[in-house]
Amino acid sequence: MTEHPVVVGIVMGSASDWSSVEPAAALLSQWGIGLEVTVASAHRAPRLVQEYARTAAARGLKVIIAAAGSAAHLAGVVASETTLPVIGVPLPSSDLQGLDSLLATVQMPAGVPVATMALGSAGARNAAIFAAQILALSDPRLQARLLRHKEDLEQRVKEQAEQIPLEYRGRS
Repeated sequence: MTEHPVVVGIVMGSASDWSSVEPAAALLSQWGIGLEVTVASAHRAPRLVQEYARTAAARGLKVIIAAAGSAAHLAGVVASETTLPVIGVPLPSSDLQGLDSLLATVQMPAGVPVATMALGSAGARNAAIFAAQILALSDPRLQARLLRHKEDLEQRVKEQAEQIPLEYRGRS
């Protein structure tokens, strides 16, 4: 197996977030994008988060994905400590079903941006794709892979449309 340089960091607020984040890691790996995954809580271990974010660029990271639930300040704290793009993934882990996570991740003050994705594993997959799109700006091979991904999505939709009975299909 070929080793790829680690360019994407995935940081989770808790190890219990792995089931939501794993699809992002799998997609990045499948596309040959080197990554690292760690746990660092913005509330329970703020110094770990600060150290992770402050040293990310020096370690070769180009993009950071931060996933957290409840009072999800992880992405914002990471963004406050680095100039790298930070992609936030709010996770539904409280009685509020993710609304608290979404608002905590998306409502950032001017000057500290976080690109916020959808809740849960769908958001994690989108975070991986968005990270790949950022990296593809300087990687033609990855750009081609993303174009194939878009074509695959279109093909799947066409196949689904073919499952509709003929008498109900539109004229397209």
